[in-house]
Amino acid sequence: MKAEIRDGKLFIEMDLQEPTPSSSGKTLVMATSHGNQTTTAMYEGQPIIIGLNAYIRKLKKSQALALGIPINANMTD
Repeated sequence: MKAEIRDGKLFIEMDLQEPTPSSSGKTLVMATSHGNQTTTAMYEGQPIIIGLNAYIRKLKKSQALALGIPINANMTD
């Protein structure tokens, strides 16, 4: 994960992964910091700490069909 401050905004860059079921199984995780991580981005001399989880909701098969999305193994009944 890369974090930097530019023009008063915090920019976070992180690789996306293939959606993977979360530990609860309710969502599909696409990026995670695996807890709070200290970054090299600084504010008033202190490092900024980031905890990040990016995910999508698991679709039910019926929802996917209604949206025209192909069915896959990560979908619920």
